[in-house]
Amino acid sequence: MLLVNFWLHNSGHRYYDESDVKQLLGIQPIDKKVIVYCRVSSHNQKDDLQSQIKAMEQFCLSAAIPVDDWVHEIGGGMNFKRKKFLKIMDAIQNGEVSKLLIAHKDRLVRFGFEYFEHLAVTNGCELIVVNQESLSPQQEMVEDLMAIIHTFSCRLYGLRKYKKDIKKAIIDESN
Repeated sequence: MLLVNFWLHNSGHRYYDESDVKQLLGIQPIDKKVIVYCRVSSHNQKDDLQSQIKAMEQFCLSAAIPVDDWVHEIGGGMNFKRKKFLKIMDAIQNGEVSKLLIAHKDRLVRFGFEYFEHLAVTNGCELIVVNQESLSPQQEMVEDLMAIIHTFSCRLYGLRKYKKDIKKAIIDESN
């Protein structure tokens, strides 16, 4: 927290925190939100998403954490262009989020979690990972490799869907 030192006549020093300075400058405090973010990779995992949501609801109730926003998203953990994910990251950077709760680290991002954790902390957001299961380095490596393989196989499969359209376009171009 930012501390500002003001000198007073005979009484020594008095310290003011960041909220005092903002109040002095007439800056209105932002109501910070508590957000729970739940994510699965594909539409086939909708049941898993519902289970994740229920588990997070139970955690928040038992920990007496009032939640302002519940955000659910379907998208790959290696995709940093997810709309709801980006909206949360923008809100964190704007200082609008006090806590972000996620079930597992990989529910936020598959890689680079430490960077996003740093981003949150430096912007006054506490990042709470509910399930802190620790994997061995070998298990983590296998899961990361499987995520990479899954992502790229989905991309290849997506390209196959357009194979007919590409062939037709080539034939039309040559005629």
